Amino acid sequence: MSRTTPAPGGAVRRHAVRGPVVLAATALALALTAGPAPLVDPATAAGGCTGVESDFNGDGIRDTAIADPEATVNGASKAGVVHIVYGGGKGALALTQEAAKSGGSEPGDQFGYAMAVYDADLDGCSDLAIGAPHEDVGTLVDAGRVVVVHGAPTGLGGGKVTTQYVQGAAPVTGVAAEADDWMGYSLAAGKSSTGVPFLAIGAPGEDVGTSPEAGAVIYVSGTTTVTAGLVTQDGTTAGAVPDTVEPYDRFGASLAATPTHLAIGSPGEAQGVIADAGAVTIFSHVLVSGVPKPLSVITQDSPNVFGACETGDGYATSLAAVPHRAAGATSTTESLLVVGSPGEDLTTGMDAGAVQVFRLDAAGAFTETAWIDQNVANVLSEAEAGDHFGQRVAAANTAVDDTSTPTDTRVAVGVPGEEGPNGLPDRGQVHILPLVGPPGDSDVVLAPGYGVPATAAPRQYAGMSIGGSGAGLYVGMPYGPAEGRAVHLFPWNVATAGAPSQTFKPGEGGIPADAATFGTVVR
Repeated sequence: MSRTTPAPGGAVRRHAVRGPVVLAATALALALTAGPAPLVDPATAAGGCTGVESDFNGDGIRDTAIADPEATVNGASKAGVVHIVYGGGKGALALTQEAAKSGGSEPGDQFGYAMAVYDADLDGCSDLAIGAPHEDVGTLVDAGRVVVVHGAPTGLGGGKVTTQYVQGAAPVTGVAAEADDWMGYSLAAGKSSTGVPFLAIGAPGEDVGTSPEAGAVIYVSGTTTVTAGLVTQDGTTAGAVPDTVEPYDRFGASLAATPTHLAIGSPGEAQGVIADAGAVTIFSHVLVSGVPKPLSVITQDSPNVFGACETGDGYATSLAAVPHRAAGATSTTESLLVVGSPGEDLTTGMDAGAVQVFRLDAAGAFTETAWIDQNVANVLSEAEAGDHFGQRVAAANTAVDDTSTPTDTRVAVGVPGEEGPNGLPDRGQVHILPLVGPPGDSDVVLAPGYGVPATAAPRQYAGMSIGGSGAGLYVGMPYGPAEGRAVHLFPWNVATAGAPSQTFKPGEGGIPADAATFGTVVR
């Protein structure tokens, strides 16, 4: 889905709602008959909430949320649905907007375009935040909305009433909804180092003053008393944001967070006359006048940062972050930040793509620890034009104490433009690398027909959907031949071309057979 917008000087800039790098993935829109069914299946009931990651029903077993934002719901094309698969074989749930008791499904809402899991009310059951950036608010087309469906011992949505966030309605009263805000385009959530739940909501289409699509982020925090503040690049209440508002920055197009830091990507950020170079701004979770305190900004022209700003780099199109504890440290106050630049040009071709890794201290000071592309020594594959290495990134630190080692701290990089065997265009692949140490020391590759259980085919765009957690790496296959549509869970330390440990597929395990872009987002 793309739109045209006027750029400075009267030119026309065309971009997609996924970000500045456009990959033309056309998905089937099949009819999905998921009506307003009850949220709670008796089989999901449990005795209490245990605090296990992504456990919506509190039974101590991890559950999985799989989005199909282009699904047809009750005749509404691209309304979107989120499939919940309860762990331990306890059934599946088709979570539509009707089932979530958050309004009706409408054409083009794309419910499930973004998702985040956190414990919003600190009851020990995980809650699911779902973005619908193309939700119309009254007559305002594509203003966007986010809902939080709460977990409970009786199942997702079996306890508290679903919470809804819309600009102009409490608690998001700092700014009114406008057409094309795309609120809910990106989400990041968690619990700060002081134990406060937070939800960051990207609205990259937000106009700021006279700057169209400058972008904004709504930061929601608290449990009993919930506050919401608007973060933009011209904010001063929490201290000067180290950047300026400009048209088409799309601040908030990507988000990543740890208990210490919040990173906000602006892939459309211009650096002087260099359009779409990109930037990422770092904040803490310390609130000043209700909004996070800004710490620093990173571009490819920042001191001691590799590379240089170039037109169309799309720096910070994707972001991922994990807590980091250096060897010998007694507490975790640092983070490792991964920044994807899928439009990066290398000597081997345009838009080959690259990823950069930074170590952030508590004050926001950054040190680049790695530049990764497919031409780096001992890294598998080869950088080629149009690979878009870094279009998506996901990361995890599986160490109990957050100590970072090559085994425990891993990053997955989506390469959706990678050619397949015999020149299959845009088959795509996923590259898994260590976040600390030389990236080529323990990297692996997964692709359709090469670990991913799907026959290699043109325009599968493998790597467009990846999700990281303590459970492993989720690889979604929402595009390509229908028989290959599925979500696969891999161990983080899987071998090259290794098999998944679990597969979720339409028509199996209680998941409806009809699907459009099943697996676009997985949490």
